[in-house]
Amino acid sequence: MGRRIANKLKQKQVYGLIEHGRHSDGNGLYLVVSGDANEVRRRWVFMYQFNGKRREMGLGVASSSDDDKANVNLKKAREEHGKWCEVLRSGRDPITEREAENRAASPKPTFGQIADALFEAKKSEWRNAKHADQWRQALTTLAEPLRGLPVDQIDTAAILDVLKPLWAAKPETAARLRQRIEAVLDAAKAQGHRTGENPAAWRGHLAHLLPKRPTLAKGHHAAMAYADVPAFMVRLREHQGKSVAAFALEFLILTAARSGEVYGARWPEIDLEARIWTIPPERMKAGRQHRVPLSERAVAILSEMAKVRTNHFVFPGRSDGRLSHIAMAKVIARLEGEGATPHGFRSAFRDWAGNETHFAREVAEAALAHSIGDAAEQAYRRGDALEKRREMMTAWCRYVEPTVGDNIIEIGTARRPQRDSGMSA
Repeated sequence: MGRRIANKLKQKQVYGLIEHGRHSDGNGLYLVVSGDANEVRRRWVFMYQFNGKRREMGLGVASSSDDDKANVNLKKAREEHGKWCEVLRSGRDPITEREAENRAASPKPTFGQIADALFEAKKSEWRNAKHADQWRQALTTLAEPLRGLPVDQIDTAAILDVLKPLWAAKPETAARLRQRIEAVLDAAKAQGHRTGENPAAWRGHLAHLLPKRPTLAKGHHAAMAYADVPAFMVRLREHQGKSVAAFALEFLILTAARSGEVYGARWPEIDLEARIWTIPPERMKAGRQHRVPLSERAVAILSEMAKVRTNHFVFPGRSDGRLSHIAMAKVIARLEGEGATPHGFRSAFRDWAGNETHFAREVAEAALAHSIGDAAEQAYRRGDALEKRREMMTAWCRYVEPTVGDNIIEIGTARRPQRDSGMSA
């Protein structure tokens, strides 16, 4: 920046100038006067060029009198101007440098604040309430020791303190928690609140500090052997007189559906006359519509649920209209279905289809709403083998049908709940 005449203005001029426009004090420092006859406004600006572009940097409101200590007098304006001239001469942009100073001086948000904001921003993209509840629990309960910490102060030691108590006891939960902490810290970095590497990253970082999880801990749900399902169904039928969740669990077994699909099942999706349940794309894991053929027993369950209908959910709950996402798991626990999970019944169905029937692999995979083959093959396979799948699901229903008759509670004897509470979950 070339040398130019400086200190052109006097303090009395600053107080008295009313002519609109920029009044130069030299070297890019200006007093800008604006406003009207009722209120004249004066402010200081530093005008300069950086990388060939004209920039204007505000230095504050000009003092209106000797008594005005809240604003910037001529002396203070020149001091600020001199400071930023030095920055400019060093090859840096004064505006960018001041923004960096302000960020460094301001207190950083806490992990909890960033986590809550990320949850609100992301929840619209999740297809089911269970996933949202898992995120909420991870970022509030499990990550509670981190929530009050400024987000830029969270280091590897803090991450390990949270993860280590869970890593061996609940490896799947711990792995998901780590991923969600990593996402929060990535969001903080994107907002300018952190710099450097993410201390929750696995590859190249925590992988060197924590043991690998067992192979089966990820992506596999505990499953009941298909040979044990008929006996389990006896106990399940006995429990249905007092539990909507027991009906939901049998419906899940009979349809080989995912638990989220059953929890979210709505009456408009059901065509009882055609015996088809059509799940819309937004509720499917693969984002594609899925038609489920309904066996006679599945239709009977729906008929029973129609008697206690209180809202648009097929399997109503007590609070927000739907069953809790752990309701079916609780039923399994009560019936001593040791090691089993709702999702695991899909594996039982698939093993039965492969080991005990002659149905084509493609039909069994279609029943599970799995994609078969590469993109080209999927493009040519436009049908969903509905009638072949209907034969398969009828055979599956016959296979799991209880053979003990004396201790089975008929579906029509289930107690009708009060309107304000519904059956127990």
